[in-house]
Amino acid sequence: MVKVGIIGGSGLDDPQILQDAKEISADTPYGKPSSVLTEGNINGVNTVLLTRHGKRHELSPTQVNYRANIHALKDQGVTHILATTACGSLREDIDRGDFVILDQFIDFTKFRKNTFHESFENGIEHPTVADPFDVKLRQVLYETSVELGFRTHEQGTVVTIEGPRFSTRAESKMFRIWGADVINMSVATEAILANEAGIPYGVVAMSTDYDCWKADEEIVSWQEILAVFERNAEKVTQLLIHAVSKIR
Repeated sequence: MVKVGIIGGSGLDDPQILQDAKEISADTPYGKPSSVLTEGNINGVNTVLLTRHGKRHELSPTQVNYRANIHALKDQGVTHILATTACGSLREDIDRGDFVILDQFIDFTKFRKNTFHESFENGIEHPTVADPFDVKLRQVLYETSVELGFRTHEQGTVVTIEGPRFSTRAESKMFRIWGADVINMSVATEAILANEAGIPYGVVAMSTDYDCWKADEEIVSWQEILAVFERNAEKVTQLLIHAVSKIR
């Protein structure tokens, strides 16, 4: 039976999208997740919502206990994970408000626990993540977004940086040369752990700005990024609501 976990990113963590919602206080061998879990249903599909940065957005990207978050969803029997994230665009054709259905990542983080396999005492583990985002979930997200009339890019590579600072211009230009299309501070870590946990994982990223590579753009602030995401949060919500019922 399908049970969907939704990891809500910046500006999208409203439990009102769930019917018959109830809170679950979770604990894991890796500590507590970022927030209490909220379980309910969307169009009859059992769904669990987790707020990535905490209920008051009190956790920086580095402080998020990604292992506990993924483990807590697995403990609840989640069979698929959908995640949302704000991102900066590294490409001219990915405009503010555009959705990108990610298919690859570049992990540029430095200080995180990004594996469940810290020791090889019980055997050697070298997880394979050649294709880190589930193909079927990506298809569901893309087709649903297009059906709803949203400007959507079918694929894209995200570079995940440590944060909380934004990039320098030199870094932003380097990421473009590497082939990254968008930039954020969370997705690669989640994708790695979801793959290790054996849970299909898909992400809809919303472009909120042009990072700092674009010389004719003002340097963006966090407040401006959040404002763009919040203006479009209803679109992301509608996308998730329609997508959940199509997951098989």
